[in-house]
Amino acid sequence: MLINALIPYSVYFFTHFCLVCSKIIIIFEVIIKLKLGLTLDYRWTFKNEDDSTVHELAKQLKIPESLARVLTARDLTTAEEASNFFEPSLENLHDPFILRDMEKAVERILAAIDKGEQIWVHGDYDVDGTASVSLMCLFLREVGAKVDYYIPDRFEDGYGLSQKSINYAKQKDTKVLITVDVGITSFDALSYTQKAGIDTIICDHHEPGDRLPEVYAILDPLIPDCPYPFKPLAACGVAFKFIQGISQRLGKPEVAYKYLDFVAISSAADMVPLIGENRIMVYYGLKQLNETPRPGLKGLIYCTGLKLGNITASNIVYALAPLINAAGRLGDPRRSVEMMLQDDEFASFRIAQQLEDENRKRRLFDQQSFDEAIPIADAMIAEKDRRSLVIHGHEWHAGVIGIVASRLVDKYRLPTVLLTTIDGIAKGSARSINNFDIHAALKKCEHFLLEFGGHKHAAGLSLKIENIPAFREAFDEIAHMFISKEMLIPQIQIDAELKFNELSPQFLKLLSKFAPFGFVNNKPLFYSKGVRSTNGVKIVGTNSIKFRAIQNNFVIDAIAPNLANKINLCSGGKSFSIVYNLETHGFSGQKAPQLAIKDIRPDE
Repeated sequence: MLINALIPYSVYFFTHFCLVCSKIIIIFEVIIKLKLGLTLDYRWTFKNEDDSTVHELAKQLKIPESLARVLTARDLTTAEEASNFFEPSLENLHDPFILRDMEKAVERILAAIDKGEQIWVHGDYDVDGTASVSLMCLFLREVGAKVDYYIPDRFEDGYGLSQKSINYAKQKDTKVLITVDVGITSFDALSYTQKAGIDTIICDHHEPGDRLPEVYAILDPLIPDCPYPFKPLAACGVAFKFIQGISQRLGKPEVAYKYLDFVAISSAADMVPLIGENRIMVYYGLKQLNETPRPGLKGLIYCTGLKLGNITASNIVYALAPLINAAGRLGDPRRSVEMMLQDDEFASFRIAQQLEDENRKRRLFDQQSFDEAIPIADAMIAEKDRRSLVIHGHEWHAGVIGIVASRLVDKYRLPTVLLTTIDGIAKGSARSINNFDIHAALKKCEHFLLEFGGHKHAAGLSLKIENIPAFREAFDEIAHMFISKEMLIPQIQIDAELKFNELSPQFLKLLSKFAPFGFVNNKPLFYSKGVRSTNGVKIVGTNSIKFRAIQNNFVIDAIAPNLANKINLCSGGKSFSIVYNLETHGFSGQKAPQLAIKDIRPDE
């Protein structure tokens, strides 16, 4: 009886002992890293703004100069520009008919609707592609079109427009084909489409090649003679401009705005700059997602556990997008579209549950490929001074290649091409670092490639396996030409210096108006010096530290994720400088500001 009574206590003490041991191990690891000088150094750079412009902007807007610096760091230098930024308006969207060929494209669709012709929409298997197809199908059906769609299988069809899709379209007696997120480089398939007597409208956002396809109309802001003033649209953004043009011609411009939720999801997931027109569309798309989500997205939101009213662009990237992508990574990509097209949120929820299960499996493939790629990358870097990585594995899962390439970029700070073998051909994804145009680099190596496509940050490619060694060296030579050693050091670009005593409720309210945050419009990064810790510094989790930060008698909570190896810099009453975002933490109604520290340096 006594032994049985003591068992719960023995389990408690054993568990507590293990936790203490794990903390001790973490501390020893931190000490070893410090001794060996293994702390990660960043370049801290400050954006150079004109002080007089900052002063004038702060005066006109009646805001702190620190926030005026954040605005000027985003090239917003006048009160009008700042006001438009803080209060996004649909009236500031550009006229869709500025896009080359928009007039032709709209007239062709209206004629197809009038004649009852079959329209075929062909997309891609990622978030941008499937959301674009969903937007196009739902809108066209709403305005009376006869429409069906096709999403290629990543493994059977590969990327881009395929003859298989066109054959299905022919069986349906299709008269008009709309490609979304693909098409600008699909010359062979488009030639086949032309012979089939199908009018093709390309709706893409990728870089064109040296020549343009001969089709009925091309909607792509990146084609050479397109005068559209805002170039970095997601494919779904281009698709929205298309339906915006159709809506205007129908005398119902407001109809198109109902589909901005898809644009918000695509723009956040595809990492297009959340500035200008993208910012406006994402702002209103997020508003719709939070206030009146359509059934096909509501089921997805419920499955991820997100709360309506609090969904951000970051939630899209890390919660919604992985599930949408999971359909095409491990199975039939049509499921994502079917989920988003649902008018029953419970049916949508059931599909989302399936995708969540597949996303868990995807993470296992992801980790396995990543673990296998690391020793290969280490050997390449040990062999010579490399400015890029081209890594090939015969059995890596094609559905995770892009994700693993991105993880390798984060680890090694080098542009990375990751390849696997599919039907005897090396196929894969390329991911870049800042200021290196990976699409342009692939173009210089195109004599080694069977095909490639994408943009400056990411691309897809294929080549013969025997050409990989030559391609690897040629690609690395180009990387050496355009990537300096300084570019390989990760950079933290600071928006403004901030004193803790500026942190008032009004300041935080103004700061929230900089959202939605995302690529280019990141959360503002602030710098503070003369900071000390109070009440000790604690290690939390596996590699983070937490403390109360004090500056000029103003105290605020601070957490520094993955910076436990810099614990000595902020301990023992020493003065230090920090770079950080401002966040809130705590329960609803009891939220308080907190510093999310990105880096720490000792004060001189």
